[in-house]
Amino acid sequence: MPRPTTAQITYGSVTVVFSTLAMLLLSRTASGVGIAVIALAALGLGLLVAMTVPLPRRPEKPAAPLTRTVPAPAPAEARVPARQAAVPRR
Repeated sequence: MPRPTTAQITYGSVTVVFSTLAMLLLSRTASGVGIAVIALAALGLGLLVAMTVPLPRRPEKPAAPLTRTVPAPAPAEARVPARQAAVPRR
């Protein structure tokens, strides 16, 4: 698993702090269980945000040139069109 980048750590940490404050202020909870639930929810949200920050792309290896086999040409006799029968005109 690759190491998290600075952007991932920063975005995840900021999300945890601000979401915890927002949920505590909006819920007005004073119980220890409520605070623990809010803290766990904020940590989960921070982890989700940190993992969805796009990772820097590594340079891709150049693709191998595509080789395509071409069938051998048909013999000259096979390429001559067949004579059409003369159609009588009316």
